[in-house]
This record gives sequence, structure tokens and C-alpha cells, in this order.
Amino acid sequence: MHNLQTAPLVEELEHDLRAVGDEKRAVGAKAYLKIDLEFIGVAARPLRAVAGAFSAGHPEIDRSALLEIVQALWQRPIFELRAVAVALLERRPGDLVAGDLELVEDLLRRSHTWALVDWLCTKVAAPLVERQPDSAAVVLERWSRDGDFWVRRASMLAQLPALRAGGGDFGLFASFASRMVGEKEFFIRKAIGWVLRDVSKKRPDLAFAFLAEHVHEVSGLTLREGSKYLPKEQRETLFRARR
Repeated sequence: MHNLQTAPLVEELEHDLRAVGDEKRAVGAKAYLKIDLEFIGVAARPLRAVAGAFSAGHPEIDRSALLEIVQALWQRPIFELRAVAVALLERRPGDLVAGDLELVEDLLRRSHTWALVDWLCTKVAAPLVERQPDSAAVVLERWSRDGDFWVRRASMLAQLPALRAGGGDFGLFASFASRMVGEKEFFIRKAIGWVLRDVSKKRPDLAFAFLAEHVHEVSGLTLREGSKYLPKEQRETLFRARR
């Protein structure tokens, strides 16, 4: 059990972020992401640098304190405070356990933008999924049927790093994607295509077989994205079938 005061640590992070923020960038980011949060205007690299310096300067922060800090940062309606919380979690994957997917889910539901959702999926949830695939699969299955499309997107993108590397459970991803191929939501269509595209770089036959099976159901976006790196013959086969 820790005895740290969370509020001064949150204030320290906000101070450090504002020191590297840019007002013009903040205006542009808010217009681009279209979410109802304040923006400080910090790019990804300096934001990660702030997280790294903070972590190095506070070796006393244990798992319990880290999770409290993350929750406190997300109580503030400032994009970069939420983003730096994700960066802190990303730096300490070994501190998280399968049950922490509940925390990830809570953050996903409060994200409302790919800029937070995708980072949470690929850098925070994914290591948990890889370490404890059986228990994580139960959670991902539930996510894949959720009413929030961001959570459904997360059910697939949390598998992306393992699948990209040539591992993971492609059958699990395919079972989710098969139910979602007919969805109109752009971020679902894009996610299916993104995973298939990255899988195809090492295992083209898996991506090709999925697209061939669903060639008349997938959106044009999914087909174009998912077939982007397939061998020319496979791509042409898919687009002929599509016509």
C-alpha cells in the first residue's frame, strides 16, 4: 500500500506538459479530433518524454499508486492528461494483470476518439491479451458484442500486435470480424481492414481466405485496406469476385 498524495503528482504532470505545449497545435488538434476536451498541444514524442521523466523521477510509484494516478488524470477534461496516463501504463506493462482489462474498458468508454482508443488497445491491452490469452479472450468476446463501437473496435485492435508479429489467435479475430463486416461504422470497417493488412504481411493466405469468404459483405474500405499487401494474383482474384 502506498502513501503518496495523488493530486501533487497530477499537478506536476500538467505543469510539465504545459511547458512543452503549443497553443497553435492545441487548436489544430481539437479541430481535427472533434472531441469535447481541452488541448494543451503536445506532440506524441514530447508527451512520451514527459511520461518517461516522470517515471524516472518517481521510482516510489508502485502499481497501486500508478492506477490511482491514471484514474486521477482521467478525471480531468484535458486530452494530454489522459494521453500521458496511457503513456505511463504503456511504460509499465508488467505491473498490469488480466483483471486490469476492466480499467482499460472504463478508459475506452470515456475516450470517444481513436487517438486514445487505439493507443490503449495496442500498447496497454495487447500485452495483457498476449500474456493471458484465455482469460482475455472472454473479455474480448464480450467487447466484440458491445453496443459502443469503440469497444467493438477495441476487441479487434487489442489483438493486432500479436497478429502482426505472426502469432495471436486469428480465428478469434475472424470470429469477431465476421460479425462486423456488414457494419456501416467507418472505424469498424477500418479496423477490420487494418488487422487484415498487417496479418497479410506475414500470413497472406489467412487474410486472403477471410476476404474471399466475405468478399460480398465487406465494405470497399475494408477490402482495399485488407488486400493492400496481398500478392497481385490474390488481389485481382478478390476484386474480380467483388465485381
